[in-house]
Amino acid sequence: MKTTLLILFLALSGIASGQDYPTEMTVALDGSGDFTSIQAAIDATKCYPYQRITIHVKDGVYKEKVDVYSWNTQLSLIGESRDGTVITFDDYFDKINRGRNSTFHTYTLRVGGNDFHAENLTIINSSGPVGQAVALHVEADRVSIVNTTIKGYQDTLYLAGEGFRSYFRDCYIEGSIDFIFGEGTALFEDCEIKSLVNGYVTAASTPKSEAFGLVFKNARLTAASGVDKVYLGRPWRQYARTAFLNSALGEHILPEGWHNWDSTANETTAFYAESGNTGPGSKLDHRVPWARQLSAENAQKYTLDNIFRGWKPTQ
Repeated sequence: MKTTLLILFLALSGIASGQDYPTEMTVALDGSGDFTSIQAAIDATKCYPYQRITIHVKDGVYKEKVDVYSWNTQLSLIGESRDGTVITFDDYFDKINRGRNSTFHTYTLRVGGNDFHAENLTIINSSGPVGQAVALHVEADRVSIVNTTIKGYQDTLYLAGEGFRSYFRDCYIEGSIDFIFGEGTALFEDCEIKSLVNGYVTAASTPKSEAFGLVFKNARLTAASGVDKVYLGRPWRQYARTAFLNSALGEHILPEGWHNWDSTANETTAFYAESGNTGPGSKLDHRVPWARQLSAENAQKYTLDNIFRGWKPTQ
């Protein structure tokens, strides 16, 4: 009986002590931190922590493929400086060569843990014009990305998960074709979205049950030199939802604005909307007839609280 009680006491003590864990870590390439790689730091964090864990990343170019796993909840990744703290890798569809779904394995950084926050970073897929190559893959709920540069080419930013919510503020995102895509619900505030070639900015695959999809507010749509034929979006799946509000649309945006992905059936199911935009690309005279121009009343529904169903992002 005494032996049993002793074993039980030791077991409970182990559980209690397991609740003690570091909540601050530092990554530095020169060895001055706790780790020299971002992935090593993530691997050392407590699974499902009771309070947020912050990994500080010193300036440097980290050439590594980084995974924030589903058990890495409440994790913050904070760079020393936006331009100086760089995570880069060069996987792409043909290089991965895992069949028809190879795109989803090409990421440089994949976020699978809920309540993730990142800021002051540059995330790059450096493959270039070689096909699908994801820089940032978000497959978690309640994710906030602030003051971050995201660079790629085709399929730069993938937002996965039915009903999963992501928030981007003061970010720069560049790409070529469908470079912001997926089924997630995302709000982009005060972000620059740059097209590198003629193509499509978004390719939403919003589930029918979701009310908002991809929302851009106070965005700046810019383009590389010579780019002059870009669509705001096309529907990767039939119920795609995308809206641009109070944004500056450059002259590279085509007058028709939106593309039906060569299916007239998508015109009756996709929801593409605009309100209060400015710039040469915002003129509505020649927009496709199936696009929506939001009334003032409907535009007011696009609040952070409504889009995120009460979630308040870490800012």
